[in-house]
Amino acid sequence: MNSITFLGTGTSQGIPMIGCNCEVCTSEDPHDKRLRCSALVRFQGKTFLIDAGPDFRQQMLREKIAHLDAILLTHHHKDHTGGLDDVRSFNYLEKRSFPIFCEAQVLESLKKEYYYVFAEKPYPGAPEMDIHLITSLPFEIDGIAVTPVRAMHYKLPILGFRFGDCAYVTDANYIPESEFEKLKGLKIFVLNTVKRGRHISHYALEEAIEICRRVGAEKSYLTHLSHLLPRHAELSKELSALPFYLQPAYDGLTVNF
Repeated sequence: MNSITFLGTGTSQGIPMIGCNCEVCTSEDPHDKRLRCSALVRFQGKTFLIDAGPDFRQQMLREKIAHLDAILLTHHHKDHTGGLDDVRSFNYLEKRSFPIFCEAQVLESLKKEYYYVFAEKPYPGAPEMDIHLITSLPFEIDGIAVTPVRAMHYKLPILGFRFGDCAYVTDANYIPESEFEKLKGLKIFVLNTVKRGRHISHYALEEAIEICRRVGAEKSYLTHLSHLLPRHAELSKELSALPFYLQPAYDGLTVNF
């Protein structure tokens, strides 16, 4: 069975946010505890991770993940790449350099952030990364087809990814018209939003609802949620009134497709 597990569904600061006493950050509902945004995709017998932010280690331990076939990076912001040092565990256990798929601009950022990985003579025990450069064109991982979806995060080009009938797009506030063809016939669609009203680099809730309506997947889910949105229970009830299936995702949720 193919599935997607939401490892983290929060913004770059997570929920609760340090020092915040709002009703979302102080909620006792576990659905309102959100780590940084990441997803685990099990597809055609392989296990893929989309983004490895600062909570990567915690997410792997919580879900008892002992093996990954590859990591796909949507873009180079810290909340999506800040945990990559911990691929050392997979290096050690599997005796191999770890496959990471990303665009050229992401690689350039990794070379700065993880300079010790790319040194001419890496320090013993440093992470070993097997970088595979991708573009917005379809590619394969171990014979499995992956379709990138180009989107914009303000002025930064990023990638979402489609695996079969599931597509995941985060940290976007614009999807080019030409890319919607890649989003047809989905069972599961995941999109980001952070708050009501316009945001400079993320979809507003109102915009995300409209994009999900247009894509028309059997089920759609929202991720990268901030404390500026209602608590999970309230937002879930609000979205349940829509004439199509749209729900806020939460950490640990697994959906089959």
